[in-house]
Amino acid sequence: MKQNIVNDLTTDEIRDRIAEERANYTKLKMSHAVSPIENPLKIKSSRRLIARLETEFKKRAMASSSETKK
Repeated sequence: MKQNIVNDLTTDEIRDRIAEERANYTKLKMSHAVSPIENPLKIKSSRRLIARLETEFKKRAMASSSETKK
């Protein structure tokens, strides 16, 4: 998922996607521990997607908290 697509998501959608991607990441890690998965780069891309989503979520939280302080 590209950054511009992440920017277009609503805050609730981002929160839901973070939960989905974390579950997917955990599943990938467990299946890779049991037997090597076909494409181990999926683990790396999943981890980076989670980080991208969390960064956008925190950025929005900081922006909304700074607006309420004003």
